[in-house]
Amino acid sequence: MQDTPKANRLHIGIFGRRNAGKSSLINTLTNQDIALVSDVPGTTTDPVFKAMEILPLGPCMIIDTAGIDDEGLLGELRIKKSREVLNQTDVALLVIDPEMGISDFERELKSAIKAKNIPIIGVLNKSDQGEIELKTLEQELGLSLLAVSSLTGAGFKQLKERIIQVAPANFEEPHIVGDLINPGDICVLVVPIDLAAPKGRLILPQVQTIRDILDNDAIAMVVKERELREALDGLSKKPRLVITDSQAFLKVAADTPDDVMMTSFSILFARYKGDLLELVRGAKAIERLQPGDQVLIAEACTHHSQADDIGRVQIPRWLRQYVGGELNFQWFSGSGYPDNLEEYQLVVHCGGCMINRRQMLYRIQMARESKVPIVNYGVLLAFVHGILKRTLLPFPLARMALEEEQG
Repeated sequence: MQDTPKANRLHIGIFGRRNAGKSSLINTLTNQDIALVSDVPGTTTDPVFKAMEILPLGPCMIIDTAGIDDEGLLGELRIKKSREVLNQTDVALLVIDPEMGISDFERELKSAIKAKNIPIIGVLNKSDQGEIELKTLEQELGLSLLAVSSLTGAGFKQLKERIIQVAPANFEEPHIVGDLINPGDICVLVVPIDLAAPKGRLILPQVQTIRDILDNDAIAMVVKERELREALDGLSKKPRLVITDSQAFLKVAADTPDDVMMTSFSILFARYKGDLLELVRGAKAIERLQPGDQVLIAEACTHHSQADDIGRVQIPRWLRQYVGGELNFQWFSGSGYPDNLEEYQLVVHCGGCMINRRQMLYRIQMARESKVPIVNYGVLLAFVHGILKRTLLPFPLARMALEEEQG
């Protein structure tokens, strides 16, 4: 991978009223004409994402949003999309126009940001346009403000320093697999080459797992499922771990010796992107499903469905077989997320490789608050195949959570 994936970047959301100078601020911050700038209110309609580098933080994702004071039916939809950006924001910049002053829009947004425990930086834009009552504005908002000018560039060095200071230390996700292995360990990765495999390359979770293994001075061996047994027989020492695509669970489980730990990319990502314990607890709900129940299958990205698509074909087929009848499936793809989770008896989520950890944790929290169990693809497939306990051997706490649910 030559570029850092979007999901692994620090997400910096830019919020404020229309014509507060959000787009100009982004252009100055990135030294590029990324965001469309106009004196006409409401120029920015949908969130705009721009990848950039802020040293010493490294790769970042800047998100421009529509004005929080937008009007009309379309304006309400734009405001909703802007607020949804909070669910994937690591640092929020609240942009203030000194001529507009402080209103309920800014106060309410500040409260919403703080309620989500997101670090917030107040930015007073257009500081080149005359004398500014900085202290008065700070008192009205209840937040310290950093004065900048998108026109002259004044204050932007200090703004970058402030972002570095407040950025969460843990915005980068934990190891995918690095904390489970030691230098010199062999990890065998089982990568089926089927209709779902992109031509000429591997999918993102597989590439990221390989990189994490190499970064931790271990050895990555990549095979297809048909070559796994031969590969294992040819090793001079047992591998530390076998990691498989969830769709090859049954064959890989049969070919992997019982004394070798086995798990899947999707289960690794359940921990890497979200909350493995919560997703494992949700697996027990599969036993309670009845014909006619509502099941939501959520994907974090949009893609063309294949003939045997895992989310639209395979998982529905396995669940129907498990419950012995028809279920009502609904699918939701992309960056948004439905508000009516309480209508479902189960949420089945993809691995989440295309969203950041904050957004995945938010989705899990929404399910928890709606009292709806949630699992991800790998956890579900391991459960219906009867091998979930085995795939959780590298994760003792998750295995304990499963046993508690079954007890």
